[in-house]
Amino acid sequence: MRLNSISIKNFRRLRDVEIDFEDKETVFVGPNNSGKTSATAAVRSFLGNRDFKIHDFSMSCIFSIDKYDPSQDISLPSIELDLWFQVDPGSISFGRIFDLATSLSADFSEIGMRCALAVEDVSELWEQYDNTFPKGEDGKRKRPLSHFLELEGNLRKYFSLHMFSLEKIQKEVTATPIDPKSGKKILNSLLRVDFVDAQRNIDDENATRSNKLSDAFATYYRRNLEQAELAEKAVAVIEENNNNLTKHYDQHFKPLMKMIGGLGLPSGNDRAMRVVSTLSSEAALRGNTELFYVDTNTNHELPEGYNGLGFKNLVFMAIQIDHFYRQWLSTEESRPMCQIIFIEEPEVHLHAQVQQTFIRQMWDVLTAGTPEEEDKPQLAITTHSSHILDTVDFSKIRYFRRKLVDEGPEGKVFQGTTVHSLRQFQPNPIDVGSHIVSPEEALSFLKKYLRLTHCDLFFSDAAILVEGAVEKLLLPRMIDIVAENLNKKYLTVLEVGGAYGMRFAGLLEFLEIPYLVITDIDSVDPDNNRRNCIATEKNAVSANATLSYFFKETGVQKLAKETYDNCLQADGKRFVSYQKPVSVDIEGQPHTFHGRTLEEAFVYENLYLFQKGKLSIGIGLPKEATELHQAVWKRIKSSTFKKTEFAMDALGFEPSAQQHEDGSGLANHATCYWKVPFYIAEGLQWLDEHLSQKQGEGE
Repeated sequence: MRLNSISIKNFRRLRDVEIDFEDKETVFVGPNNSGKTSATAAVRSFLGNRDFKIHDFSMSCIFSIDKYDPSQDISLPSIELDLWFQVDPGSISFGRIFDLATSLSADFSEIGMRCALAVEDVSELWEQYDNTFPKGEDGKRKRPLSHFLELEGNLRKYFSLHMFSLEKIQKEVTATPIDPKSGKKILNSLLRVDFVDAQRNIDDENATRSNKLSDAFATYYRRNLEQAELAEKAVAVIEENNNNLTKHYDQHFKPLMKMIGGLGLPSGNDRAMRVVSTLSSEAALRGNTELFYVDTNTNHELPEGYNGLGFKNLVFMAIQIDHFYRQWLSTEESRPMCQIIFIEEPEVHLHAQVQQTFIRQMWDVLTAGTPEEEDKPQLAITTHSSHILDTVDFSKIRYFRRKLVDEGPEGKVFQGTTVHSLRQFQPNPIDVGSHIVSPEEALSFLKKYLRLTHCDLFFSDAAILVEGAVEKLLLPRMIDIVAENLNKKYLTVLEVGGAYGMRFAGLLEFLEIPYLVITDIDSVDPDNNRRNCIATEKNAVSANATLSYFFKETGVQKLAKETYDNCLQADGKRFVSYQKPVSVDIEGQPHTFHGRTLEEAFVYENLYLFQKGKLSIGIGLPKEATELHQAVWKRIKSSTFKKTEFAMDALGFEPSAQQHEDGSGLANHATCYWKVPFYIAEGLQWLDEHLSQKQGEGE
């Protein structure tokens, strides 16, 4: 038996989400404040020892609570957790789940239970609220209902746990109430949940808490290794030491006792005094142990606090995980049928290589000394580490995305979260012109690419897909110049070339991540074996498969006329930027240039700097526009042109004060080195505006 999935409703920003679990490890990823920890807290509140608080209700629910009116036929919201278990009908678990069956025809391969925090007696709640905060003369109350429930003990007093058995009938879920006490007992017999928290305090310098690992080892011994025979041996050792210490005290305290006797104390009628060692065997077995690190060469011992935080964190997690597992295995009566261990942010203090091996190491811990036939727990890991993700199968990722999920009462919009299971992601076939990329091939490509690039895509606000190394090198500086606010966002830059950009479309749209595509027009001559040609060639077509896929068009002249609105695609989540004709002033006369690559567009739109020798492409530039266009195109397509050196020269260029004052058209501030090609500036400004709007809406 295993936990198959959970659904959470009305808990913080988790307005209505479903999370499915793998047989072994499931990894929760997503940007900060996207709901990963909230999912863990919801499970802990219902199945662990965490108390609910009024602010655990989602914001839309708080709004509904405050707007509640007993005269209207509206009920107060509840927080709900649905748990679905996959069951082997031939196992002994059948007996435990029989009480959950709503009918003998139920499909026992999957069973469900619902835990709900709901109001117990709304009339009593309202009466007490009305007495505490009555309406004033103006018809208003001093505090809303949510504030009353926030007062000490009120939420627990008026809201209680409700339990239901669940059954799926033709994809519809029916809920049947069951007694909370018996329901809780059934649930505890089905599932054990444990938590390795993110805040492990292993770096606390307080002396009373610096022996965290020592405490962990002592607790582990007490709860998992204290068998009767071992305990008896330990007691014998301690009693022997007590006898030896008492003899030692007799010898060393003898002069002092003789001196005290000379004072007449004690008197002849009193008993003699003796210092006796009273080491408690019970106390010794209950944690009077301390961890030391021993140098194997010199046998020198160092206290626990003298080792690195990463090592201590790793050891501490291993101890906790193994402890939880052994506790589950050693449960003698009604052992829960399955166990899930939540591990929050294991990457703390761990260097990259350890992060990459963390999951495998934890499975090594769980399987060491455990019979192969024993059931293993399920692990749920929340992380911000791309290194941990590198080692995780694509299908095991659960992506949490901040999003405005619905409109509440009175049309108000609230923050929420959607959860995407990568197990459910299946790319569509991709027509790249020469052949069809199958869904299997597309998925394999994405998996390999993301693993090879240590991709942080799952933690970003947006993605930028660029043509090549030059764009990637220059992009940070371009952002500084035309979209400085993007520096405050978490961006993932993927170098994908012109032939692969469309392969990311399905994944990015599945994850609801906005993305900017910066690519080249890549003009070629269809009448000359599709050789590289100047972009203004009459019959030129684009060799860029990404543009062909997104626009269903290859003609350069037609692509050059695509409007801003046509470049904004995928319901406003994708913008495609590529070179289009630009007007450049030469000696007071406007001339149109159309670059086929970034380097060409950069030269045309920063022509002044190249004409003055501030930047160079390695040739002198003709003054006549047509000749200039041809010369630049030929130079940049030549095999001797070094694109990376071109990018580094642009990055290294710094303008002088005189260059800002001579009418060159450069922006008159010290942070502007050169003009960002228009097509890139337009795309970056779109992304900046899009993310700013989302931030204002709560994303």
